[in-house]
Amino acid sequence: MTANWASFTTAEPDLAATVEARFGAYTHHVLATLRKDGSPRTTGLEVRFLDGELWLGMMPASLKALDLRRDPRFALQANPGDGTGMGGGDVRISGRAVEVEDGATKAAYVKEVEPPQPFHLFRTELTEVVRTYVEDDAYLVVQVWKPGEPVRTLKRT
Repeated sequence: MTANWASFTTAEPDLAATVEARFGAYTHHVLATLRKDGSPRTTGLEVRFLDGELWLGMMPASLKALDLRRDPRFALQANPGDGTGMGGGDVRISGRAVEVEDGATKAAYVKEVEPPQPFHLFRTELTEVVRTYVEDDAYLVVQVWKPGEPVRTLKRT
């Protein structure tokens, strides 16, 4: 089961706001894709939250774009920032990336974002959102959301 960003925001507005704020705090984040041989590839990436979607834009023929065309599974980690503070916690999103070929959709994205052209554009289908943070300097808290399920919260000492 998958969901787009709008579905996640409707299901879990507080967690979605925290996740979006973490991604909004920095421009560059880390994307993990799968190479031809199945091994992981990590690369830097900018993301956008627009019109109820989480978008991934990439340079033409970039290895990460070719990876996603071959196998759409991805993991995306928000930039943790300087030091170890990680205000808002560590945030990760997993799912599938679907390349957008529709001219009108790409034109709307170009109007809003003004990316260098040509480019690949992927819309995401979320399968999991995870936030990890420290509470009261005593607990490691992990929040896990999956489509169709409420947020599951685990606390560890």
